[in-house]
Formats: sequence, structure tokens, C-alpha cells
Amino acid sequence: MRTVLSRPDFRLLFGGLLASMTAESILLLALAVWVKDLTGSDGLAGATIFVILAPRALAPLVGWFVDRYPRRPFFVVTNLATALLLTPLFAVRDAGDMWLIYGVAALYGLSNLTVGAVLSRLVRELVPPDLLGEANGALQTARQGLRLIGPLAGAGLYVTLGGWLLALVGMVGFLVAAVVVGAPRAVAAPGTSFAPQAPSAASAGGAEHRPRWPQELAAGLRHLAGEPALRRALLGYGLGSLVMGFTESLIFAYVDRGLGREPAFVGVLFTVQGIGGLVGGLLSAAVLRRVGELGALAVGVALFGPAALMLAYPNLWLGIAAVLVAGLSLPLTLVGLHTLIQRRTPPELLGRVAAAAEAAVRCPQAFSVGMGALVVALLDYRLVFASVGLATLLAGNYLWRGRHLSPPPGPPVRPSVPAQRRAPEAEIGALDPLRRS
Repeated sequence: MRTVLSRPDFRLLFGGLLASMTAESILLLALAVWVKDLTGSDGLAGATIFVILAPRALAPLVGWFVDRYPRRPFFVVTNLATALLLTPLFAVRDAGDMWLIYGVAALYGLSNLTVGAVLSRLVRELVPPDLLGEANGALQTARQGLRLIGPLAGAGLYVTLGGWLLALVGMVGFLVAAVVVGAPRAVAAPGTSFAPQAPSAASAGGAEHRPRWPQELAAGLRHLAGEPALRRALLGYGLGSLVMGFTESLIFAYVDRGLGREPAFVGVLFTVQGIGGLVGGLLSAAVLRRVGELGALAVGVALFGPAALMLAYPNLWLGIAAVLVAGLSLPLTLVGLHTLIQRRTPPELLGRVAAAAEAAVRCPQAFSVGMGALVVALLDYRLVFASVGLATLLAGNYLWRGRHLSPPPGPPVRPSVPAQRRAPEAEIGALDPLRRS
């Protein structure tokens, strides 16, 4: 990880993302807690996460735009727009204004999808192929590490000062990200995407043989369906996501009915989950080098199984262990998937493929979040947690059996100065005409 962070161009991107990820970690849970506090409903609180994930259905259109325009300006504009879209939160007063929170959550989900697609292209263009695992691992370590303080800080700020301050903190984070990445002094290394680029003929328009736009929109999905490793990754992870989303509503029921605590205590569990995520992020590059991208994805999905099974029994210490394991699973899953996409996709398609992959995984998850909001009101949450655990273990097994499709890439190649050695006498004689004469 130290190797990739020594690259100035990647450090610049990392700094900007750190600011936006801080805002994201504070806002994501706090919006759901806000809805729970206004309505008293576990289902409506979990539905906030569903609203954030629902815009993934627009992934082909988002990826098409990302592939058409220079990445750095697109990243800057998206973060500025995200800061602006948080302003309606200042108008929320009571349960009658809940629709404002849902509206902001939907637009925030669209923005988050766009940033993810742009980020895949930026990382691919800034980092050599042998360092992609380290780069994705560094980003996931930062993202998961922020879970140590972000959710707890967001819930604490909401309880003490209200939702308006949360909106302000989020706006500042996204503005800082736009300034850091878009500053004039941000000069990238030659050949990287930080230097503004004209759209290619295949992705920008004006080309004589350019495909029609419906074909361009579907190009990412066609690539995902045609590449065996990517197809298996999305089938396995997508099937797991069909039940993983239940936990977004179940966790509120677990805290409320199982532990008998206030909704803001969910922030404590998310912070504990961040400890596991931090460890998983630090280990992800090593796991990927050992078992490959599909193997790392399989390990991540399978680890979610025992975590869900432990949450079926309401006990504080067992719950802490469960969310630690769940936190460990997430960065392994994402690093494996993102690195696989970046290595198996042509650069001109990467925005569309990344967005389509996000949709293929998150749309089932969004569906399961919505279903979870209903299920938690109809069934015992403990039974649902047990079902989630068994289903994710099966999905992890399916992915593990396909790990041969993406063998381990091996350790990163680091530049070194070869030691001088004396050539053998025979070799010197063969290369020196004077010696031969």
C-alpha cells in the first residue's frame, strides 16, 4: 500500500476522496436515524437506504456520460452538485418533511453512483496494473477506517445539534473534495487522466462509424455478460446482495427489540464495523495476491454468513463480534470486484462497465432493502438474520468454485536497479570482436 501512496498523482486523488468519504460516512447512517426519529418506524428508516440505492437502475446512462467526458472535470462537477443537493435538508422540521430526506437520499445515490464510475477510470489510468489491488485496498482502508468515527460522529451530531448541522458538514466535505482534485496546481503525471482529455472517437461522438447510442448504453452490460470471470462475480455477488440488503432494516430491529437501546446506538455498531473494515482493507491486497480477484470476492461474501448468523441471537458482545466480521468482509468483497473489473475491461468501456456492475449488484440489494422494510414488520428478525447467513454462505461457495477464472496476479513489480555483474568470459568473447581477432 505504501508503494501506491508514494505516487503523487494517486495521493492527490486519495486526498480528495478522503474528504468526500468523510462526508459520506457521516451522512449515510444519520439520514436513516433522522427518519427513524421523525417517524418511529424501523421500516421507514431502512427504506432510506433503499432510496439511496434505487438510482443504480440508471447505471447504463451514468456510465455512458462518464465515458464521454474528461474524468477530472466530471469528478469536480459531481462533488459540487452533491454539495448543492444537500441544501433541502435545512428545510426539514417534522415527519411531514420526510419526503425531503427521501428526495435528497435519491439524488445523493445518483451522485454516489457517478463518483464510483469516474473513480474506476481514474484509478485505472493513474495506477499500473500490478498496483491496482494496492490502490483499491488503500481506498477501501480509508473508507472503512472512516466508519470508526463517521457513523458515530454523525449520530452524535444529530442527537446533540440536529440534522441541519449534518447537512452543513456534508456540504463542506464534498466542496473540499472538488477543490482538492480540481485545483489548478493539481498537475498529473504525463499520460494520466488528470490532464484534461478529449473524448475518444468510440466514446465521444463525431466518429464516422460510431455505434448508435442505445448500443453504447448496453456496451457495458454486454461486456459483463461475455467475460466469464465478471459474469460469475456478478451472479454470485448479486445473489448474495438479494438478501444482504435485509440487514439495513434488520439492524434497527436488532438494536430496538433485541438490545432494547435507542436508534442512535446503531452508530456505535457501525463504528465497530469500521474496525473490521479497516483490518479488511489492510489485508485485501495480500488476500487478492494469494487467491485472486474472484477468490477475494468469495471470501468477502462468505464471511457475511457467520456475521448474520451471530446477529440472530440478541447479545451485545456477540453482536459486536458479528459486526466486526461483517466489517472485515466488505473491503475484501469490493477490492476483489473493482480490481477484477479494472483488469478485465478495455479503458474506453470502463465507465459503463463499472456503472453497470454497480447496478447489477446494488439493484438486487436495493430490492432486498425495500423487501427488508416489509419483512421486518411481518417476521421475527432473528429468523431473517439466520436465512441471510445461510444464503450468503451459499453465494460465497459459488464464487469460490470459480476462482480459477481469475488466478492470483502475483506480487507487485517494484522498480529496482539491477546489480552490476561481470559477464562470463565466453560471453565477453562472443560480444567483443577485438577479443575474437
